[in-house]
Amino acid sequence: MSQRVLTTESGAPVADNQNSATAGAGGPLLIQDQHLLEKLARFNRERIPERVVHARGSGAYGYFEVTDDVTGFTRADFLSEVGRRTETFVRFSTVADSLGGADAVRDPRGFALKFYTNEGNYDLVGNNTPVFFIKDPLKFPDFIHSQKRDPFTGRQEPDNVWDFWAHSPESTHQITWLMGDRGIPASYRHMNGFGSHTYRWTNAQGEAFFVKYHFRTNQGVRSLSAEQGAERVGKDANSHQTDLLQAIERGVNPSWTLHVQVMPAAEAADYRFNPFDVTKVWPHADYPLQRVGRLVLDRNPDNVFAEVEQAAFSPNNFVPGIGPSPDKMLQGRLFAYADAQRYRLGVNHTQLPVNAPKAATVDHYGRDGLHATRYGSRQDKNYEPNSYAGPAQTGQALAAPLAVDGWTGTHEAPAHTKDDDFFQAGELYRLMSADEKDRLVANIAGGLSQVTRDDVIEKNLAHFHAADADYGRRVEEAVRALRED
Repeated sequence: MSQRVLTTESGAPVADNQNSATAGAGGPLLIQDQHLLEKLARFNRERIPERVVHARGSGAYGYFEVTDDVTGFTRADFLSEVGRRTETFVRFSTVADSLGGADAVRDPRGFALKFYTNEGNYDLVGNNTPVFFIKDPLKFPDFIHSQKRDPFTGRQEPDNVWDFWAHSPESTHQITWLMGDRGIPASYRHMNGFGSHTYRWTNAQGEAFFVKYHFRTNQGVRSLSAEQGAERVGKDANSHQTDLLQAIERGVNPSWTLHVQVMPAAEAADYRFNPFDVTKVWPHADYPLQRVGRLVLDRNPDNVFAEVEQAAFSPNNFVPGIGPSPDKMLQGRLFAYADAQRYRLGVNHTQLPVNAPKAATVDHYGRDGLHATRYGSRQDKNYEPNSYAGPAQTGQALAAPLAVDGWTGTHEAPAHTKDDDFFQAGELYRLMSADEKDRLVANIAGGLSQVTRDDVIEKNLAHFHAADADYGRRVEEAVRALRED
């Protein structure tokens, strides 16, 4: 086989890739050495701004196959036929740590999916927990600031973490999930995924349904204790990345079964708690899981930077038959996610191969901006309406309309009969076995006991007492014991 020729980025052959050009054998370097300057300039720019959240991630390609008829609930074409397969890309991630963080840490996990459908890309951006810490996007920057490195100490501070939670009682349910046995997944393959938010499906007759997504791992749920997680981090900080890569390379393709909970839209207003509150779950007794299909991952990316780091997900990428609900956190993310990618990757990030639609034709009037590669033909105009047969609107909404009324302003969510911040956290605690409760209490006390302010500790203890008397008592006793040591 003939030797390939090394070239510059403009295609010129490189004569010497070992020695820079100098003024004489021992002289200083020459600015005319185009190859040297190009290599150094590229090296300086090989890192893009990392994600503020979900920076540390892994990804893989696969497919989603419909196994059950859901056409009574949605007209989404990729869900329209049993046996239908759609190519997907999935990115798993930790939330709070940086790009160089470890995998086996106690943290929620991102579970983001991109479906390359023939009606455009559909992005479902969720977590491995069915709930979240807060219910209003106005609090999101403050929440993340409290969880990440302190601007003075440069460390994640227990005082900051628990102080924010002390002032955010709606976090109690998610804290109970995070500090419980599923807080450190054994691998990305051994955890469930959730859409977390409530979404709206619309069928061909225009009927609307609210839905929640549940991806149940077919490998079984496996998690690590705090001690096992620390040991795993010490042996391989990239443990989850390693596991996913090697499993797929061996042909052991991980899979999940997708179920949905379906609520007729008319039932939402009178449900006993706000069904659009992302800090709460819908009990399965009220809305049982209904199977939809299976997700299979069977191909690793060829280049982690190009395909995992540059993968851009936005929950506002809907397809006909699927739309948003009034979930406040979802509504905020409809803007924030896409805007984050415009900052990180540029306005034309949707033209990158991992983000570009694969089964749908892209035809719009966007032309310019950094990294623009889509120009259209010479005759194409970049405005609309026009007289040159350019693309035109369909006039058909993606999802059913949602009725709204009332005055504009900053409102708290309307109260339902069971709307409180603690009931479901207590329900989750009471579902746990004795051993699970022991580990939950130990995990919470381990962090809360490090807080230096007594009033912050007391505020948090009040939340656990409100969730369940035994829960609160045990956490309080464990914190006291640790602080007295």
